[in-house]
Formats: sequence, structure tokens, C-alpha cells
Amino acid sequence: MSSWRSAGLNYIRYSNIAAKVVRQALKPEFRAEAAKREDSHVKFTPWRDGKPIRSSGTAKKVSSSFE
Repeated sequence: MSSWRSAGLNYIRYSNIAAKVVRQALKPEFRAEAAKREDSHVKFTPWRDGKPIRSSGTAKKVSSSFE
């Protein structure tokens, strides 16, 4: 059994923790570029009667930190 699984983590949580540790270990000149990749954007489209409702086209910024 994997050590992360025996610690009670799922793979997504394990990989997020590992990525965060790697970003913190980077030299300052590379840390800023890596921090840009930490955020993600999600677009939600509401549906009604089997058809998408016209969306505003805006994306919501989602923090990738699950802690």
C-alpha cells in the first residue's frame, strides 16, 4: 500500500501537497513563475430544460489549495 494511502490521503490531496512543497523549495526567481500555475479558472454554465442558459462568459478564479 502506498504511504500516502496509509496516511489517509487520496491521490489528489497527496499531489497537491507535493506540488506545494516543491513550489516552496524553488529559488525566489523561479517561485513567482510557479505561483502563476497554482491558480485555476473554472467556467460554470447553468442548464435549464436540457439547454445551456446564456452565461456571462466570466471565469471564476478557484484556489487550488484544499487545506
